[in-house]
Amino acid sequence: MQIQGYDFHINAGRLEETLGGYLLHGKHVQIGHPFGRSMFFKHGWQSWSESAWVSLKENPRPILPPERRPQCDDPAYALSPVHGGSGLGGLEGYDGRMLFLGALRPGARVEADRLSLKGTCDHEMQWFLAYGEAQQILGRYAELLATTLGVRAQRPAPRVWCSWYSYYSDISEGQLLQTIAGLQGLPFEVFQVDDGWQQNMGDWEPNHKFPSGMSAIALRAQSQGLTPGLWLAPFIARPSSNLFKEHPDWFLRDEQGELVPAGNNWGGFYALDVTLPAVQYWLRSLIQTVRGWGYRYLKLDFLYAAALPGKRPGGEAREDAYREALRVIREAAGDDVYILACGAPIVASLGLVDGLRIGPDVAPYWDNEDRRVFLHDPTGPAAYNALRTSLHRLWLKPLVHTDPDVAYFRSRYNLLTPAQRAVLQDLALVAGFKATSDPPEWLDDEEREQLRAWLEATPPITQTGPYSFKIGEREVDFSSWL
Repeated sequence: MQIQGYDFHINAGRLEETLGGYLLHGKHVQIGHPFGRSMFFKHGWQSWSESAWVSLKENPRPILPPERRPQCDDPAYALSPVHGGSGLGGLEGYDGRMLFLGALRPGARVEADRLSLKGTCDHEMQWFLAYGEAQQILGRYAELLATTLGVRAQRPAPRVWCSWYSYYSDISEGQLLQTIAGLQGLPFEVFQVDDGWQQNMGDWEPNHKFPSGMSAIALRAQSQGLTPGLWLAPFIARPSSNLFKEHPDWFLRDEQGELVPAGNNWGGFYALDVTLPAVQYWLRSLIQTVRGWGYRYLKLDFLYAAALPGKRPGGEAREDAYREALRVIREAAGDDVYILACGAPIVASLGLVDGLRIGPDVAPYWDNEDRRVFLHDPTGPAAYNALRTSLHRLWLKPLVHTDPDVAYFRSRYNLLTPAQRAVLQDLALVAGFKATSDPPEWLDDEEREQLRAWLEATPPITQTGPYSFKIGEREVDFSSWL
């Protein structure tokens, strides 16, 4: 059929017109195109996975080392010889417009080659097909996803102070109490404790550095008008944890009965089989415990682990299993708890979480060249990696709060130039999610005032091009940084 002056050969179970495009039906759909080895709009599986325009003239290269792949992108396709992405994808036409195909529920993959754009799913799926301007198409796709997956109430995203990008896991009760006191006078709304408070990955009780328990931090934050926040990775555990030692049968295994590796941080870790009733009960109890400590903002990390390939007793589709586990957590937390999903399958998280990390971790340096160039891994911590993928995920804004990760204001312990710090600050304004990890004692007077002004700023944001925005009266074009 002809769309916008181009001939496309469509193979689908059923086709019907809809506003802005067409709805296709079937487990497998295919669109023959005339664009040859064009640019492909790749959409990575989870928060840290690469999302960007990539060239079909270059074959995809597997990320190295192999043990890192589960936490970079969907490991089911780690060795795929063709370019593909999770849930959606597109091709650049000769006129600069996009041929787009997107699934309307989780669990699908879109791949491209010089002849066709293909959508595949293990079950019947409805797809949105369109050709036109990328911003308009993605906006219409977001509307359709809102209908099928839902949208959480869109109150403004909170302004967050997070401990990770200053202290990393080297945190303690006394240190965080001092930081809370130092934040007085700055308009933060959330004080979030990150990794380093727990006994082990999987053992979510305070370690010896928090002798008064986690309630003490929550109470101090509340006394200063801050919402207490806490980092958890509820779907994973290290083999050294008590959880793993006491319940090895709770963990996801493959067809041969071997444990499924979930990543290589902390010397390696495994994924819980979240379809098991005992695991779901444990998840409910964990979230209710944390809620009882006073925490009303939860940063949930490494969530992709619940959707890794494996053999589940009930044969559940892996993103369905993940989504059900998120629903268990949401019900246990309650609607008044803000859930930020990180390392999270993008499409499968929609409608259940309040905020969603949309790129890799930032870092106080611009590029992670060794990993990006030599190990073919664009997901490593770096300001450039975070900027690149986050810019290609801003279409999600009508569906969820989009978190591009923290901005920096400090010059102390920081290799970013002032211009590089400024581009991360502008990215956060455009994304609509403001967070930093700068300890107040690391800021000089000028930096502190810059932080205050940025937190208080509410400029109107207008997108004027693929990578350009008007922020208040300023024109900002991110393309030069890409």
